[in-house]
Amino acid sequence: MTNERLQHAVESLKKTKVRMTPQRHAILEFLFETMTHPTADEIYKALEGKFPNMSVATVYNNLRVFKEAGIVKELTYGDSSSRFDSITNNHYHIICNDCGKIVDFHYPALDEVETLAEHVTNFEVKSHRMEIYGKCPQCRSEQNVVHN
Repeated sequence: MTNERLQHAVESLKKTKVRMTPQRHAILEFLFETMTHPTADEIYKALEGKFPNMSVATVYNNLRVFKEAGIVKELTYGDSSSRFDSITNNHYHIICNDCGKIVDFHYPALDEVETLAEHVTNFEVKSHRMEIYGKCPQCRSEQNVVHN
């Protein structure tokens, strides 16, 4: 599935005349293989061994290109660094207050929220986002180890 999504993203970029460089492909591949919603710095650190001449600016510039092409979403949460998500369909995130881990989940009943919001407010809704915060299983188990 990831390979098909990656191939589709590469084809989308080619159609918009974006040249596929080895660095660009590696950044895309990393985004499509990870489920961690990485920051640009995390992507850079993961790939710097493979591309020692690549800069953080290159990563940021490519993420901007991918975002403009609609193949990644930029997630901003408060003051922390932007994170990037290669899953662009409607889904939601639960975020660990302790370690910052972000996990995707889908709840189909929430798809109706835009229609309801339009009906109630007469706004033309463009998008919505929902975040749930808590403590991930790993942080909870680490807390239990510390207290026992």
